[in-house]
Amino acid sequence: MSDVMTAPTTGARPAAEDALPGARFALGYGTNGFSDHPLDDAITVLDALGYRGLALTLGHPHLDPFASDADRTAARLRRRLDELGWRVVVETGTRYLLDPFRKHRPNLLDDEPGLRELFLRRAIDLGAILGADCVSLWSGTLPAGVEPDEAHDRLRDRLDGLVDRAAEAGVPLAFEPEPGMLVETVADALALRADLGDPPALGLTVDLGHCVVVEPDGVVGALRAAGPLLRNVQVDDMLPAAHEHLEFGHGSLDLAAALRTLDELDYRGLAAVELPRHAYDAPGVAARSMTALRDAWEAR
Repeated sequence: MSDVMTAPTTGARPAAEDALPGARFALGYGTNGFSDHPLDDAITVLDALGYRGLALTLGHPHLDPFASDADRTAARLRRRLDELGWRVVVETGTRYLLDPFRKHRPNLLDDEPGLRELFLRRAIDLGAILGADCVSLWSGTLPAGVEPDEAHDRLRDRLDGLVDRAAEAGVPLAFEPEPGMLVETVADALALRADLGDPPALGLTVDLGHCVVVEPDGVVGALRAAGPLLRNVQVDDMLPAAHEHLEFGHGSLDLAAALRTLDELDYRGLAAVELPRHAYDAPGVAARSMTALRDAWEAR
């Protein structure tokens, strides 16, 4: 486990307002796009490029929530981020942490969700240590043989306890709709929240690329529907036919319209690039992404 406390900053770092002049939200980057870098090195690269926040995916290779030193590592990371003035959100979409044979399993819909629930409780605990804006999570896909109505019942029951824990810890949850999952649109997420009694501790994550694939009113409509409940934004491009995270300009996302809408909504959280399959060229992708974001901001 890398000691993020020791990472030096190098070169001149742009001020937050220099990346997107006038923006009230912070630009960040997802650690799942830097899986070949130790976390301290990833932070050094992103800092030099002008990013001002981290979307931290728990698990391999950066912060294993079940490691004996996880709490200490999180505390050192918080001190490092404080030095930089960065925001952080906790992401829970790690693929094989809980089962080396099955991606994203178990989930909250499975017959035996205990390991997923334990993982999410640890995410909340670490989020409190990190001073995270939120912990982002999703429903998962339907297990074989489970009907949607039963799956919704399971999700409501299991999520309810997690919302209570998050409220006690002072770390909001942000529920993310995912293409192909039980909860795949913003409307689905809002309905789930209403079923739970609209708890203040439960907000929304919106992935801009997902909006291209599943949102009937596109990215602008999805962001406006989330409105003041928006706690976390993931930024990537996609094509309508596939849930595949792409670099900006390789899909159909109107990035300028999305950034304009975040501005109109007075969104003040983190908007973090999420390109988990691009670690092979992480510094180059992060640099190109920053250029695309700046260009889109100017064109908005």
